[in-house]
Amino acid sequence: MNTISLCAVCSFGLESILKREIIRLGFPVKKVENGKVYYSGDDIHAVALSNLYLRTADRVFLKIGEFDADSFDSLYEGILQIPFEEYVPADGRFDIYKINSVRSKLYSKSDCQAIVKKAVAQRLQKMHRVRLLPETGAAYPIAVHIANDHAEVFLNTSGAGLNRRGYRQAGNEAPLKETLAAAMVLLSNYRAEKTLADVMCGSGTILIEAAMIMKNIAPGIRRNFASEYWSPQYTESYVQCREAAHKAVKEVPLRILGSDIDYFSIKQAKENAHLAGVENDIAFQKLDLKDFSSKKKCGVIISNAPYGMRTGGSQVQTIYENLGRIYRNLNEWSAFILSGYDHFENAFGQKCVKNRKLYNGGIKTYLYSYYPQKENIHGHS
Repeated sequence: MNTISLCAVCSFGLESILKREIIRLGFPVKKVENGKVYYSGDDIHAVALSNLYLRTADRVFLKIGEFDADSFDSLYEGILQIPFEEYVPADGRFDIYKINSVRSKLYSKSDCQAIVKKAVAQRLQKMHRVRLLPETGAAYPIAVHIANDHAEVFLNTSGAGLNRRGYRQAGNEAPLKETLAAAMVLLSNYRAEKTLADVMCGSGTILIEAAMIMKNIAPGIRRNFASEYWSPQYTESYVQCREAAHKAVKEVPLRILGSDIDYFSIKQAKENAHLAGVENDIAFQKLDLKDFSSKKKCGVIISNAPYGMRTGGSQVQTIYENLGRIYRNLNEWSAFILSGYDHFENAFGQKCVKNRKLYNGGIKTYLYSYYPQKENIHGHS
């Protein structure tokens, strides 16, 4: 049994949620840093499971080496010592996918990239006993993270970001990343027996992620990953994991409601839900925010509200006032609103019980959490 070292990366603020996901998959977590969770797996099966099932990770990296590097020479020599030939065949494409340098003497990313590429090529030529490396085979994206003059070397097992589930053909004007939408649902503790509504649903991402979570649909079930082409063993592992994922899908009754004032967004949301296989679980309708109401008890609103950067402050103020008004008319509902608007609580008309700093595409936002009035002892009506 060959233990492998893995690192899943995520948006800042999602580390604790991602850690819980990894533990739930059965993998021991080694350490958690800003935007990173390090963990180990028994074999390459852990790579397939991670890519298929992690909902809040951006990518999964296989750690293949580390060393001290405080000069270009030590970087070159350190790369030369890593057994790349055990991972990359003679025809493999080994692009230097990413170089990160933090608090280190090696701050020139372009120079580091050229040095790493040269050293990897020299190692592969020597160990595979070839003069030319055609790079016509599968892709093995290499990432190097240098912090405090210490380098860690990884292979990007995911390829494209894990937020690309394969169900969203085109986003609306301000799309929410699927990984962040999934995190909002997980943080809300939404359960299938409750009514779920997104009253500004846009292209439907939050509701689609919620339906997939409730039905236990693996987020990566409809896409491919860089590592599944690395070897027959990797390919077979993905085949087995996908078959198990299809069998694990559950049929559960859901009451999920999506509304938006924009007809095009609703049309797009329906198409996305169809592609995700949850079109029968979500009821979408064109509806002005202020007209939303429900007689259902024990519901939850989860929405990504406008931040005012495009729409202007006065328009956003009105939207949040309407949002607060409809929420206070809902009996025993909770609400989780993501917003980057500085005066959200004042406009909403109610202090939240707690907020959590999250980043949406580099924009600092907060997830404002509200609970039913009998529980919301810190709030006011």
